[in-house]
Amino acid sequence: MENSTMARTTPAAVNGSSGSNDMSGIQDFDFFHGRWHIANRRLVARLQGCTEWEEFEATGHARPLPAGIGNYDDFVPTTWKPGFVGMSLRIFNPQTGLWSIYWLENKTGGLNAAGTLLPPVVGKFCDGIGIFEGDDELDGRAIRVRFTWSDISATSARWEQAMSADGGQTWESNWVMLHTREQSGAGVPT
Repeated sequence: MENSTMARTTPAAVNGSSGSNDMSGIQDFDFFHGRWHIANRRLVARLQGCTEWEEFEATGHARPLPAGIGNYDDFVPTTWKPGFVGMSLRIFNPQTGLWSIYWLENKTGGLNAAGTLLPPVVGKFCDGIGIFEGDDELDGRAIRVRFTWSDISATSARWEQAMSADGGQTWESNWVMLHTREQSGAGVPT
């Protein structure tokens, strides 16, 4: 999500949640704990009619937060944008049963001028697919952002980012990550 400031509001798609201690989704991201190899396919320019894609490799390591309230992971490209490091912070809200995902990175931060985290994308998993949306800004214009987690197994997962310039009526997919779990010498996930 570099080149934009993260989500600004809670997505309309998740506003109708139950509202009273819905713990059913608290383990939704447990599959992601461990080390990953990440094959990336990223659109060079976003919401500009661009058809040029760049491909690059990265590594990631996801870890749980204390008391099971969420998790965080790092994203370290091996050759793309030397020195770039990204991080996702995922927090589960037991009152709503929704996840909030914050994106941070070392080039633009992920913080506002006061030093506060920018608003997250928000959502949940349903039938094995996680959809998380929020309002955002790209190059000074209001947009909508969607993260989709799918094709999840013990050893792989797919993440996709899409953006919309028309309030979610149409979407442009602009970044796909295919995660493959790295195995330790004993064949146990790390």
